[in-house]
Amino acid sequence: MPRRTVRTTLDRLRTPGRVTGFLKSASICVLIAGLLSPLTQATATAATASNDYCGGQCSDILPPGENGNATLAQILLNQAFGTQPSHAEDQLGPYANLATGYSGLTDAKINTFFNDASFGVSSDQVASTESPAGRSDVTIVRDKKAGIPHITGTTRYGTEFGAGYAAAEDRLWLMDVFRHVGRGQLTTFAGGAASNQGLEQEFYRNAPYSEADLQAQIDNAVANNGARGQQALADANAYLAGINAYIDASDSGRYFPGEYVLTGHKDSITNAGTIDHFKITDLVALGAVIGSLFGAGGGGEVNNAISLIAAQSKYGVAQGTKVWESFRERNDPEAVLTVHNGESFPYATKPADAQGEALPDTGSVTTEPLVYDATGTGASQSATAASQTATTTALSSARRGMSNALVVSGKYTASGHPIAVFGPQTGYFAPQLLMLQEIQGPGISARGASFAGLSMYVELGRGQDYSWSATTSGQDIIDTYAVELCQDDYHYLYHGTCTAMDKVEQTNSWKPTTADGTAAGSYTMRVWKTKYGPVEYRATVGGKKVAYTTLRSSYMHEADSIIGFQMLNDPDYVKGPKDFQSAAQHINYTFNWFYADSSHTAYYNSGDNPVRASGVDAEFPVWGQSAYEWKNWNPTTNTADYTPASAHPNSVDQDYYVSWNNKQALDYTTAPWGDGSVHRGNLLEDRVKKLVAAGGVTRTKLVQAMADAALADLRAEDVLPKLLKVVNSSTVTDSTVADAVSKLQAWVSAGAKRTETSAGSKKYADADAIRILDAWWPLLVKAEFQPGLGSDLYTAITNNLPIDESPSAAHGPTGSHAGSSFQYGWWSYVDKDIRAVLGESVQGPLADKYCGGGSLSSCRDILMSTLKTAAGTSASTVYPGDSLCSAGDQWCADSIVQRTLGGIKHGNISWQNRPTFQQVVEYTSHR
Repeated sequence: MPRRTVRTTLDRLRTPGRVTGFLKSASICVLIAGLLSPLTQATATAATASNDYCGGQCSDILPPGENGNATLAQILLNQAFGTQPSHAEDQLGPYANLATGYSGLTDAKINTFFNDASFGVSSDQVASTESPAGRSDVTIVRDKKAGIPHITGTTRYGTEFGAGYAAAEDRLWLMDVFRHVGRGQLTTFAGGAASNQGLEQEFYRNAPYSEADLQAQIDNAVANNGARGQQALADANAYLAGINAYIDASDSGRYFPGEYVLTGHKDSITNAGTIDHFKITDLVALGAVIGSLFGAGGGGEVNNAISLIAAQSKYGVAQGTKVWESFRERNDPEAVLTVHNGESFPYATKPADAQGEALPDTGSVTTEPLVYDATGTGASQSATAASQTATTTALSSARRGMSNALVVSGKYTASGHPIAVFGPQTGYFAPQLLMLQEIQGPGISARGASFAGLSMYVELGRGQDYSWSATTSGQDIIDTYAVELCQDDYHYLYHGTCTAMDKVEQTNSWKPTTADGTAAGSYTMRVWKTKYGPVEYRATVGGKKVAYTTLRSSYMHEADSIIGFQMLNDPDYVKGPKDFQSAAQHINYTFNWFYADSSHTAYYNSGDNPVRASGVDAEFPVWGQSAYEWKNWNPTTNTADYTPASAHPNSVDQDYYVSWNNKQALDYTTAPWGDGSVHRGNLLEDRVKKLVAAGGVTRTKLVQAMADAALADLRAEDVLPKLLKVVNSSTVTDSTVADAVSKLQAWVSAGAKRTETSAGSKKYADADAIRILDAWWPLLVKAEFQPGLGSDLYTAITNNLPIDESPSAAHGPTGSHAGSSFQYGWWSYVDKDIRAVLGESVQGPLADKYCGGGSLSSCRDILMSTLKTAAGTSASTVYPGDSLCSAGDQWCADSIVQRTLGGIKHGNISWQNRPTFQQVVEYTSHR
């Protein structure tokens, strides 16, 4: 049966997939002739900025391209003939080509695969200049190579106005989509496809904000941050004015994004209809989406409780808890660390005597419904499935992640200056969620990437003499409380008083459009809120009816992080690593932040880490009672005491830093499972450590280390050799198994990469070995662990941590064809268990030996049997095909797709496990 591409989170957005059908009933030539509205922009000269201390050694890349807006005519041309608007995909090719070009890389060739990220635009590279809305205090220059906006203002207001105008020029449709996602209103805006339903439901469940809630966030952020808060408000208003000026200009000039026509908001003939102006609460709605996706670590306490109960049911309380803890790997001694100098940063550690735990009665947990009163396609089978997927994704925030960083101190580089290669993995979309820009104005001097609609400041990029980037950290800032019900299912005990829950609702309806032909439907999303956050589950605890709520420290505080980003863009604020760390402290999203200038490197882990009551175990639900609340928690403002900056993992001038969402430091427990002996962070650690030991690191060598890790199969590099050691512990006599072992060994010897035979071949070298491992891994994991754990406990732990995350699997916040791979899986469990069976030393072992019950010969029999089955599994079964790929097409199954969030489509590219936006930097001097 052909596999459907699973769509989760962002890629579930319905886009103009019916445009091709629409073309059949319209004259494309007539439409294009009437709709093309070229802009005439005079060329101008611009000098390279004098405030740039990178010496031409800063580079960046962000596929597919800077231009994320397309008129209706351009969309029709793209759908019919594949024609691309200018600068819509000119960064996709260089990005993709690094996969086969990195082995021959030199410093001189880096910008073959990246953009020159120097400040300014040389006069011979100026493509256009404009003064938005006729303003005299700001100019937007775009370069010829990539069409990136370089915004220069003589006033602060003009600078931010220009940033808003440029953002709308490049991402207006995407910005509009996500302000509706953030409000739970996507289906009404873009259509009722099941994918749209699922997307809005996922975010509404986690952030059911009213307009008053959004405004309150702004008011609080401004009130609590003095002059910087006032400046942020002024910057946001100027930014909004720029966005709205472009909306008016593009509407009257009829060059607005064509998706507005295809979704029924504008008429292509009469121009009737409106594009709503943006308002300041839209920025908070956008921030809530981005923060939920990439910067809200924690959650999962109910699933943790279910697996703990399963373990205790099988083994008894004491042994069951020991087994559970061994799989949880809270502080595994073999885990790769970002701060690896031995310094300890205790957080969310296991208490000696847990207090206030509210574990559910076995089998009593049910998920809180979100959708009510569904009609039409809102009540269809596909809608129900989308809703279930959205619920699962929303409640598994503990498994969010992505992004990597490689930073080397100047002590170990050829030049004596630090080198960094870093960036966020935010998935692949068309248009991309991020956009590139340079902003130069009073109090602002930066170039880099920002999330569309939030680009009043550069969020990841470079200043005059420093660069910074981030990876998702995932420490636990979300707790689950059990509130005892009283009177009925919608009242609960709060500090001894029976208190009514607050009901928050959003009713949406939709009808067919050209872009989305989904028949008419409607539903109401309903969330019940308590002082301890929204209700997520119902259960009984000791026979008492409870509601499980989730409370995160960033809830009602998504706007607060604007201050930290403002600081990072201010050249008068950031003058060294300590200033950088101070700025990062003002960001309440859970991120790992990295810094490099010409002399120093630095690291800081951000997020509002609540100070928990003594004895509370952050892994499990606790009673909603004053004794177990965060210290000095105020439910009205959702503020509390937070751990001080010194308690967050931080460092200056360590020999090197690596991060791929791995453990930050000793004793610092993060919410995701899987921080064990084998983690994808090891792929960076092993390569960078080797470079540092040899010394003389260059930008080329560090890019090559990243690119090499980006093609590595983690299972094959770090676990497969041990599996083969067991298999080869006796002579292999079965010819099928012997052939498979030979192919797998040859692949390991060749480097264990998933890479093309040659550039553009769309065929993997060692293709058969890759197919065998892809088929073998799920079989061997189940055969290795399920007999010993039992089916109930095995299933419960797989709900905490999936067994695999291969490139062709649908996983993570962006689904299949998403690039990011090998973050979550059972590779550490297999590694530790196989080493134990082999009699090798294991620090932090599992509580028992599972493969073959600890018998080497029995374990070998299991591996042999499952390997033989895998070897005989056809490629069409391993890679069953989807809407993009035919069954058996291994390369295509792995390939990266720029998922359409608008009307422009792009071709897929070969797999890389790599940041979406990426910088390569080496500063030569400092102010």
